[in-house]
Amino acid sequence: MTGLTESIESAQQLAVAWRAMVLDRDADADVRDLPGIAVRWADCRFSFFNCIALTDAGAGADLVAQRLSQAADIMRAKKHPGFLWLFEDLLDDEARTALATAAEQAGLQYAFPGTGMAGDLLPVPDPVHPDLTFVRVRTDEHLRAYADLQSRAYGFPLEEGRDGLVGSARWKSEVYAYLGMRGDVPVACAATVEAQGRLFVSFVATDPQWQRRGYGEAVTRKALHEGARATGLTRATLHATVAGAPVYPRIGFTPNSPIHFYYLKE
Repeated sequence: MTGLTESIESAQQLAVAWRAMVLDRDADADVRDLPGIAVRWADCRFSFFNCIALTDAGAGADLVAQRLSQAADIMRAKKHPGFLWLFEDLLDDEARTALATAAEQAGLQYAFPGTGMAGDLLPVPDPVHPDLTFVRVRTDEHLRAYADLQSRAYGFPLEEGRDGLVGSARWKSEVYAYLGMRGDVPVACAATVEAQGRLFVSFVATDPQWQRRGYGEAVTRKALHEGARATGLTRATLHATVAGAPVYPRIGFTPNSPIHFYYLKE
């Protein structure tokens, strides 16, 4: 794949995977596909389930400014906050130069960076970590523990992660979601799910007090191993945070587009 092709793939994977996730959370979620904009908004307290992404490839500065303004208007109409995802490699050079100004004029505030990644890396071996056992999310208790790990890792109140995940049947069946257990304590989690012929990795998190011990990498490998074994897929994709970006290339992922996350200014 070329760099642009992989960046387009990365944006498409977000659109496909998030559509299923937010519809699972709320059957009436806003999942419109507008020209150049994918809306994937559950409008719940878990802000990662409230998402808009720009999808034009090779967009120029004027078009990007227009899309950002339209996306911000959509976000303002929602009850709960969320994020706009912008894949930098989908912009032309002029649009990249003008991006900061265009976002500010649209009323958007830069939140944090990410990186799209992909690789034809499956299958991967079943991982072993001396501190951990792995448990697939099958019960409400497991899913609550998974949600709480998300909240702790990202500094959210526990109720926010629970509002996104608790009560889902899909997360206990179609999603290959795993907890890394240190004894009886869940310390890390990761999930994979089939998305348009790829295994999409999502919602990797480690409890802050147990970070830098290889737990996140180990549970990600477990979710990849089991997802690939169940589906037979050979290609995997993900969107990495800064914390995860050094980890995934060790598994076999190759970075593609930088991702810019924005939220509405107060």
